[in-house]
Amino acid sequence: MDIRLKALSVHLLTASGAVLSMFAMLAAVEEKWSLMFLWLVVALIVDGVDGPLARRYDTPNNWPTYDGVLMDLIVDYLTYVFIPAYALFKSGMVSGFTGWLAIIAICYGSVIYFADTRMKTKDKSFSGFPACWNMVVLVLFAVAPSPWVILLSVIFLTVAMFLNLKFVHPTRTKRWRTVTLPVSLAWVVFAGWAAWANFAEGSLAHWGLVLTSLYLCLAGIVQQIVPDNRS
Repeated sequence: MDIRLKALSVHLLTASGAVLSMFAMLAAVEEKWSLMFLWLVVALIVDGVDGPLARRYDTPNNWPTYDGVLMDLIVDYLTYVFIPAYALFKSGMVSGFTGWLAIIAICYGSVIYFADTRMKTKDKSFSGFPACWNMVVLVLFAVAPSPWVILLSVIFLTVAMFLNLKFVHPTRTKRWRTVTLPVSLAWVVFAGWAAWANFAEGSLAHWGLVLTSLYLCLAGIVQQIVPDNRS
């Protein structure tokens, strides 16, 4: 296949995330939370694949008609932010004052973060929490903490989006990638498992989600503290 057609195919793959987000939203409106998260997990897989493919086939040069970065941000806001925020509120996990405050913090803070030109560090990690609310809300559904714990977690992570804290990118952060990539894949497996089991209590997927989430949240911060001897 011609390299230009391969580049176009990558753009079309990225665009499919919009359709997946609609499927997830339709499930959310019917309060079918497990199905919604399964669609979001599929969208996350697409998002994890299209980036490496875009770099491999050099989409900006081989099919410059479409802006893949802009397309990716549009889809990401739907699947990472908007739909998870809706699910968090509509599910009743947070309601009343706590619910309104949580969804305002998530939606408002995330759109500002997505527009921040400083969101990536020199080593291709994220500067600040990368607004992965799809992952956060899925873990909250699995663990089911109290509304106040949820609200405090949302506020802390929203503030963390604008702090000088490093969060690893699953595929682009070279340091510890041999660990980060398998952990990221394990998170996807545990997430799909938990959603498929309708977040049944006592599932091994819950512990897997918690442990892999802790690594993904803390690995970059640890890298900031522990110097890289190779440099």
